Amino acid sequence: MKVTLIAGSTRPDASTTKLCHYIAKLLTEQGHEAEVFNLQEHALPLYGPGEAYGHEEVLKLAAAAKSADALVLATPEYHGSLSGVLKNALDFLNSEYFNNKVVLSANSAGGLIGTASLLHLQNIVRNLHGINCPEWISIGGSLREFNENGDPVDEGTELRIRTAVASFVTLGEKLKNAQS
Repeated sequence: MKVTLIAGSTRPDASTTKLCHYIAKLLTEQGHEAEVFNLQEHALPLYGPGEAYGHEEVLKLAAAAKSADALVLATPEYHGSLSGVLKNALDFLNSEYFNNKVVLSANSAGGLIGTASLLHLQNIVRNLHGINCPEWISIGGSLREFNENGDPVDEGTELRIRTAVASFVTLGEKLKNAQS
């Protein structure tokens, strides 16, 4: 299974991006292909009709999303919602990129937990005809720490991420096999 992970933070060394890389590592260890599309490295123009769709970075995003069998959307939580850069990126994609694909929503919040952004992400996924994974990942506060190998420092956090990724993979494989 090919998975595209969209890291929705523009902050260098963001825990959201570290979370994406850790999920990608887990997926790769299980024999899946994983690509992290880091919005800090791929500066997209502001969404709007017209020329923006031909922008080089928008075309890269579209290709990464289109080629994926499943997607992971990861965001920090800002003011009770997802990051503006992730919302902007999703505005460039339509149901063609999400239809019947499993989507795992994840966040890394400055507070203890950030479920509001996850609810918003799941609503967007539904509107794009994607299939929300019943599990999601929310890490906050000191649980957002990763070691030099890119692994979560907290054992409970690592277990939570592994559990959610296992559910995501199981659902993604079932859907991929059903569509074959």
